Amino acid sequence: MAGGSAIRGSRVGAGPMGETERGEVAPRLKVTFWCANGHETSPTFAVDGEVEIPVTWDCPRCGLPAGTDQANPPSPVRHEPYKTHLAYVKERRTDEDGAALLEEALAALRARRGG
Repeated sequence: MAGGSAIRGSRVGAGPMGETERGEVAPRLKVTFWCANGHETSPTFAVDGEVEIPVTWDCPRCGLPAGTDQANPPSPVRHEPYKTHLAYVKERRTDEDGAALLEEALAALRARRGG
């Protein structure tokens, strides 16, 4: 390649298109949110009659919920630990219910075996 531009179709001094060629930018609103760790994030929203600004926003640094009130950020979401099937059964039935069901099942088993 002898003495040519590396980028074909461009010239020295050519810049990006100006706003006159692109059209006008939509009106925007910048909202600041703070999380419980003190991180600040400021997403930009389009100003439109149909767009609602969210009450909380997930912090991009730590993942905690963030709110618009810096003095009172939302509290972190508490996740319930994984429960086993037995834990769910124990929530629904008492020990007495379990003993009665066991006795009923054992009686049916003994009846089938003939004993």
